[in-house]
Amino acid sequence: MGAATVLKTSGSLGGGDTSLARLARVYAEFVRVGFVNTLAYRLRYYTGIVTYFIYVSVYYFIWKAIYENSTSIEGFDFGHMLTYIAVGWIIRSFYFNNIDQEMAYAVTEGKLAMDMIKPVSLQVMSIAIALGESLFRLALLTVPTALVLLLVYPIHKPASLLHFIGFLASVLMSFFIVAAINFSVGTFAIRLKSILGLLRAKYFLLELFSGLLIPISFFPQIFQDIFSVLPFQYISYIPVLIYLGKISGAEILKALGIQIFWFLALLALGAALWRWSSRKITIQGG
Repeated sequence: MGAATVLKTSGSLGGGDTSLARLARVYAEFVRVGFVNTLAYRLRYYTGIVTYFIYVSVYYFIWKAIYENSTSIEGFDFGHMLTYIAVGWIIRSFYFNNIDQEMAYAVTEGKLAMDMIKPVSLQVMSIAIALGESLFRLALLTVPTALVLLLVYPIHKPASLLHFIGFLASVLMSFFIVAAINFSVGTFAIRLKSILGLLRAKYFLLELFSGLLIPISFFPQIFQDIFSVLPFQYISYIPVLIYLGKISGAEILKALGIQIFWFLALLALGAALWRWSSRKITIQGG
């Protein structure tokens, strides 16, 4: 269901009101739903804080051993590397979402048809609900995890206030990029029925290609060239570089512009995949 359809259907909800304000209110309600629904699972985030702390601790000792005989590797000293890893996992707790997994459940449990009859874009609705969930995690997981790590490890502060503002904007765009990717992956559940293997591969590849596990600059040049024309480094690598001050001035705006481009491109890809996959639903339904 495209943007034009959304405008038409949302207008029918409000007696012909097709204004952007009306549309925003409709999807803001889905953001609220995502936030409220996550309240039922808030206890899991206490264990999540411990889990993320363990992740960072493991990498701390690994990189400490690597840097034992080195002061700098590819422009990163040990302090920068520790900050890179810690900040990377902190922001992952915010931008992570399960849109693809939720779509797979909806297909296997027969709930997708109910979502399809709603007079809204399934794609935008899914992203809005995921945003509400991420806002909840921001309060109960991201911020507490950041505080714990800051108390335990000597993590560097942002390079400057301007860098921190750019970093926050970049992290928000990271969420939208991941959400758009996950929706695209989720559409395959309609035709494949089970995408468990695909989800596992995606999780690993996304962590690797985004630079979460290791900075992109540590890869051979040929891989750096490939990653430079793909959206994945804009999920974790670029936001953390902004935080560290390795991207400054106009380059921050350029990075944000590229993130917006990739979000829109992936949004269009997801819409195309949805149209392709939804035809299969029509065939199965006669």
